[in-house]
Amino acid sequence: MNFRKRLILLFISLTVFLCFTVACDTVLRTLHDLRKTKIINRIIHYVKNENVKLEEDELCIISKVVYEASRHHGLDYRLVLALMKVESNFQHNAISPMGARGLLQIKPHHASLLAQEIGIDWKGAKTLDEPDKNIKIGVYFLSKLQKEFNGMDMVLHAYNMGPTRLKEILSKKRLPKNYFSQLVLNEYYINKRSLPDPKL
Repeated sequence: MNFRKRLILLFISLTVFLCFTVACDTVLRTLHDLRKTKIINRIIHYVKNENVKLEEDELCIISKVVYEASRHHGLDYRLVLALMKVESNFQHNAISPMGARGLLQIKPHHASLLAQEIGIDWKGAKTLDEPDKNIKIGVYFLSKLQKEFNGMDMVLHAYNMGPTRLKEILSKKRLPKNYFSQLVLNEYYINKRSLPDPKL
C-alpha cells in the first residue's frame, strides 16, 4: 500500500474514532442528565409527601440544589434529605431556640465562615432563610465534618452539637448522649429503600 493510501486510511480511522468518542460522550452525558432529572423528580415527590407548603418553583429549586450540592461534595442526597427532615421537618423558615436557622438548621456564626469558604455572599443570618444558600452551606459543612470525624454517627453528632463540643466530649473518653445521629440515620435508611441510589 502506498503512502497516500495509508495516510487516507489513517485519516478515516481517526475520523471514525473521534466520531465514536464524541457519540459515546454525548450518550453518557444524556444518560447522566436523564438520571439527574429522574432523581430530582423523585426528591420533589418525596418532599411533597412530607406535606411541605412550598410553591412548585421553590420545591424544584430545593430539590435541584439538594441533588447538585450533595453530588458536588460527595455526599448521598438521601442523607441530606434525612438530615433536613430531622433538623427542620422541611420548614425553610425554622429557627431553633439556639438560633440555628433554615432547612438544615445552621447557626449563623458557623454559617458566615462557611459561606465565605464557598463563595456565598453573606448578608447576615437572613441568608440562611434562603433555601438554596442554606442547603449549599449545610451540605458543605457536613462534607467538612466527614473529613474530620470517623463514622457518620460522629459526623452527625458534630453537625448537631458543633465540632468543638464533640471533641471536648471525646477527649474525656466519653460518647455523646444525644440521639440525634440515630434519628438521622434511621431516616437515611428509610430513604435508601425508597429513593434511587445516586451512584447507579
